[in-house]
Formats: sequence, C-alpha cells, structure tokens
Amino acid sequence: MDFPLQIQETDWIVGLFFCYALIPDGWKGATMSKFLTYEDRLVIAQLLQENVSFGVIGKMLGKDRTTIAKEIKKHSYDKKSGRPGYPYNPCKHRSTCKAKKLCGNSCTHQSAYKCSLCSDCTLHCPDFAEDICSVKTKPPYVCNGCSQLPKCTLLKRIYGPADAHEMAHQSISESRTGILSNEDDIARINGIISPLVKNGQSLHQIYIEHVDEIMCSEKTLYNYVDAQLFDIRNIDLTRKVKYRPRYKQPEFKVDRGCRIGRSYTDFQKFLEAKPESAVVQMDSVIRRVGGKCLLTIHFVETSLMLAFLRDSNTSASVIQIINLLDKVLGNEDFSRLFPVILTDNGREFSNPKAIEKRDTIPCSRTNVFYCDPSAPYQKGACEVNHELIRRILPKGSSFDDLTQKDIFLMMDHINSYKRKKLNNRSPYETFSFYYGEDILKKLGCKPVAAENIILKPKLLKK
Repeated sequence: MDFPLQIQETDWIVGLFFCYALIPDGWKGATMSKFLTYEDRLVIAQLLQENVSFGVIGKMLGKDRTTIAKEIKKHSYDKKSGRPGYPYNPCKHRSTCKAKKLCGNSCTHQSAYKCSLCSDCTLHCPDFAEDICSVKTKPPYVCNGCSQLPKCTLLKRIYGPADAHEMAHQSISESRTGILSNEDDIARINGIISPLVKNGQSLHQIYIEHVDEIMCSEKTLYNYVDAQLFDIRNIDLTRKVKYRPRYKQPEFKVDRGCRIGRSYTDFQKFLEAKPESAVVQMDSVIRRVGGKCLLTIHFVETSLMLAFLRDSNTSASVIQIINLLDKVLGNEDFSRLFPVILTDNGREFSNPKAIEKRDTIPCSRTNVFYCDPSAPYQKGACEVNHELIRRILPKGSSFDDLTQKDIFLMMDHINSYKRKKLNNRSPYETFSFYYGEDILKKLGCKPVAAENIILKPKLLKK
C-alpha cells in the first residue's frame, strides 16, 4: 500500500481504521506472527514512511526495538523497478553509459540505440558493475522513507504490510529443522563478527557492541559457529575450546525456506516445460559423523558419477566444489552439463541460491530442486550407483585416510564398468559419446580397461 510522503498524525490514524475495514475477515484478530498482528504491520509501514526509528516504533506498539528490526529485515522484499522513462538499471555506469546494441543487431527493443535505457542490458554488458544503495545496509534497511525513491532505478527493498503478513503466515506454517536465516543474513553477520573474533574479541563482547546490527541472540551466534556457517571456527574461540560439549548439536540449515519453489512437484513442472533438460542428481556419502565425507554428482542420462572428498558435511564445502566445477568447465559447458540438479533435504544442500548463481555474468548457472522428505527413491539412480561405491568402501569404513586422488581412482573404475541399461556400454563411453573426451579430461575422468577393473576394497589398500 502506498502512503503519501507527508501526512498529518490524525490523518494516518484515520487511514489505519479505514485500512482495517478492508482487511479480510480471516485476518482480523488473527495473530499470524507470535509478536505482530496485521494492524501492527500497517503502523510499521506508515512510520517507516515517516523515517521513525525502531525504538520509537517499538514503544508505540509495546514491542522491543529488536522485534521491529527483525520484522522489517525478515519480511521486506526486493523490488526491481525504475522511474518514468527509465527502467530498472542497477549499473554504476548507467548515467554515463554510451553502449549500443549490446545484445546484437537483432534487438527489437525501442531503446536499442541506448542500452542504458534497456532493462536487459545488464545481462549482456561486460562492464556491468552493480550499484548497491547504502540505505539497505543500515537501519531501517528498507527504502520506504527514502526521499530518492520516486526517481531511483536501483534494486529497492520494500516493506509492505500485506506482503509482510503473508510472509509471516507462510513462515509460521513451515516446520523444518534449521535456522531462521538465509544466506544473506549469514553473510552479513559473518562480516561483522569474523574480523573481530580474529582480532581476539569474544562473541559476548561483539554481541553487546553490535546487538542492533546482528539481530539475533548470543546463543544463536554460537550455534552458527558450531554449524560452520562463518569464516571462524570453535578453535578461534579460545575459551570455548576448553569445554566439552554437553549435547549433540542439531542439524542447521542455511536457509529454512530453501524448498519454496524448489519442491519435487516444482521439479516435475520444470521438466514438463523443458523436457530436453538433462538431470543431475546430487547426494552425500557419510561414514562417520564429523569425519571426511563424499559429495556425489550423478548424470542420470549417462550414469556417470563424480565424487569429491570433503573435510566436513557443510553447505560451504558443497558450494566450493560447485564453484570449482564451474571454473574448470567454463560457463557454457557447466550450464550445458548442469541445467537441473535434484538433491535431498540435507543441511549441506540448504543454500540453493549459492549453487544456482555465480558472481560473474551470466549469473544464473543451474536450477536446484529437492526430493520430498523421506523419499530417496525420487533420485533412485544416484542411490543405486552408491552400491558400487560401497563395494569398494564398505559401510563402517572411514574416509579420513583417503585423498582426492584415491576417490578419482575409485570413480574411474566405477565409470568404466559396463551397464546393461546403457546397451552394454560403460558410463565413460556413453558420456564421451554425448559430450566428448575433452569434458571428461576437465572432470579428471580416465578410462580403465575391462580386465583391470576392481570393485573391491583392495583397490584402495595402501
């Protein structure tokens, strides 16, 4: 809902009562959030328009200022919009840009003669550099009360009461294991605490000095460190390493809402729209909690499987491998090999945006979807191929003494093993037929002669 920039106190109070009359009956009196009602959110939106501080808003609503800060940070949304005559354009060079027809002579856009007036120019321009407004990085974290809002063409952050209430309702209906933060929140908090911890400060000291910026409890910070979501580890907390943990840490997810728009049903709809897309299934093989583990990547069409050794089963380790594959293969080959990734609901896959996007243009590189909970059969091809890994690395064996060279050797033998479903060809041969030997060399795959294939533990005996 749009509010005028200048409004008298009596007028906006009357306006709130008018808005209340428009609220759906099902929303009236319903507390979709533990703390705030829809009427509260109407007041927050109006006071943000008037640039009122979190503390004053909290006093008016009888809430703590951190409650207001969390509400705005959590339930605001990004909006790509420009101003009359100028479309959305977040490039730093937009005011001085003289580029023309970056997308080719076939461009039919009315503004082809001047790419800065085209909303798609950022996808093609090699000189694109995003201009991020500082308003979103400090309180109030949204653009509602900004005087430059009517003429801004950058990415905006907006708090709307109706949208916020809907988001709160959806968030409450979600009951998943994990933390109530997304990757952006984690990165923001990490940027605050990690440098200070490395300078010798304790989490307690950092928390009391930056409580308004961090917007979570001190205990939550320790949980994030335990889950290895930051650049620092428990060993960097000099006092904590002296104590033995009293209980097993729960499973944490980077983004609790990671499945929204990425469910198995969404996966099926995607394939219906793009049936030519090759599917890649991704999974983890774990032998000992806290020890080394494997990330497996299975190309369903060719039955070729890649495996990568990781020191711990974290989201960061998965992203590191994906980024490495992207760099080795190049943008074009990566997108051709990984149009769709299907995985399970493990915590290590709970940062889909970091998997789907790269830092360079083109930003989009793949699409991540999740199986239904307790439904491993939905990625059965990957699970079946794990049986070959278990022949070489039986259940109960440790991965701690293995190297990535060992894993490459194991997968070379598995990928050279002929399959009936591939017309008695090996995954290596089938993949080579579809994508070429050069791609296999980039992936570190080598063929093994049939008489030399070993699918027993003795393959890795040292």
